[in-house]
Amino acid sequence: MRRALEVLEEEAIYILREVAGQFERPILLFSGGKDSVTLAHLAVRAFAPMPSPIGWLHVDTGHNFPETTAFRDAFARELSASLSVRYVQDSIDAGLVTEETGPRASRNGLQSVTLMSAIRELKIDAAIGGARRDEERARAKERIFSHRDAFGSWEPRQQRPEVWRHFNGAKSVGEHFRVFPLSNWTEQDVWAYIAQEQLPLPSLYFSHRRRVFWRDGVLFADTEFLRPEAGETVFEADVRFRTVGDASCTGAFESTADTIEAVIAEVAGLRMSERAGRGDDRRTDSAMEDRKRHGYF
Repeated sequence: MRRALEVLEEEAIYILREVAGQFERPILLFSGGKDSVTLAHLAVRAFAPMPSPIGWLHVDTGHNFPETTAFRDAFARELSASLSVRYVQDSIDAGLVTEETGPRASRNGLQSVTLMSAIRELKIDAAIGGARRDEERARAKERIFSHRDAFGSWEPRQQRPEVWRHFNGAKSVGEHFRVFPLSNWTEQDVWAYIAQEQLPLPSLYFSHRRRVFWRDGVLFADTEFLRPEAGETVFEADVRFRTVGDASCTGAFESTADTIEAVIAEVAGLRMSERAGRGDDRRTDSAMEDRKRHGYF
């Protein structure tokens, strides 16, 4: 396993160095989740002993779990990272997007508009994300260097071929790339690397007691951003989260895994995608692909 992780680490570091060499204003999309923590660590390692030339950007929906945003800020301070935060609420206030209403409303999809505003404002030509191909079938269509047009749109049939380790970052004015150095990693690989490197994580990833309720087959946390409807019973359970995104659409699952070793053992036995608990991915069969075509991560 260690040798496999060394190969994946070396590939990711190579990709990050290619980004630094091919683009003028790259940014790392940092959410505080396990994949972005891994990516941030790799970005430091890729350029050590010099400081990483890649800053961080978080698009904050305003509906994040407080444990995640507190961790985000603490981790950025620990690594002396240049963290910029842009808020979906600002896009709503400016009339750029309309907030969804109703019991299944979410700001998750609205992030695309805020992200594109930040890309234009900061003149970003490469946005580096922690997405992996094993997360969801639309992710599996991504190239490592994923071309986006001037509107941030993704068209899978028009992506450049990637032969061996040759990455084509050529673009026209106004276009940019999304870059995914962890494309070939699996959830199990990420957890094994976190254990090996002893990386810190938000507490949400480990078993804890929380008030939850079932909705549409997903176990949601009872928070100020998502409240049960009539007929939905709130109860306490030992749960953890496999992803730590927007609280309005991120599901938990019952678990007693409270250490990294226990999580690794648990993940090895799971037979569902880690995004199976994301409510926004259940809206249609092509929900993720539809969002990505309009600028989503």
